Amino acid sequence: MSAVEDAVDRILAQWARERPDLDCSPMGVIGRITQLQREVFLAQRTTFARYGLDAPSFDVLAALRRAGAPYQLTPTALMRTALVTSGAITQRLDRLEERGLITRERSEADGRAVVVTLTDAGRRALDAALPDHLETERALLDGLSEADQEALAGLLRRLLVARGRVPQEPSGA
Repeated sequence: MSAVEDAVDRILAQWARERPDLDCSPMGVIGRITQLQREVFLAQRTTFARYGLDAPSFDVLAALRRAGAPYQLTPTALMRTALVTSGAITQRLDRLEERGLITRERSEADGRAVVVTLTDAGRRALDAALPDHLETERALLDGLSEADQEALAGLLRRLLVARGRVPQEPSGA
């Protein structure tokens, strides 16, 4: 047990008192993940807003940027990267195209396929936001040493693999 008690510890103590017949220890992990998820969401939303972006837009632009020149992917590849439905990716692409951050064109290699390309404006937007995004993530992890961060990343990876949730690419990374 840590020397510092948090809200989840208090909740666990209350359940231990009220329902000593139940093992409520999973709440210790899931409750803290849920709290952190909220903090991450709010911090990222604030960061992305400074650049006129949101998390879904950032994810698409980042996936295209990571693809390397000529910064192109198919909508299907973007859908797999973002782990969303085709309808959701279409909405994201529509918004990004309206803002001139991406283009969609027929593939020269296969006229039936569509290729999404990061525009110069999209690349500038992503490249401007990325350092601030990384600083936001660093600040969120501030209470952990580098070794702790590596250990936590390893545990979370193991949990995702055990759950069969191994994404093609990490969203937003």
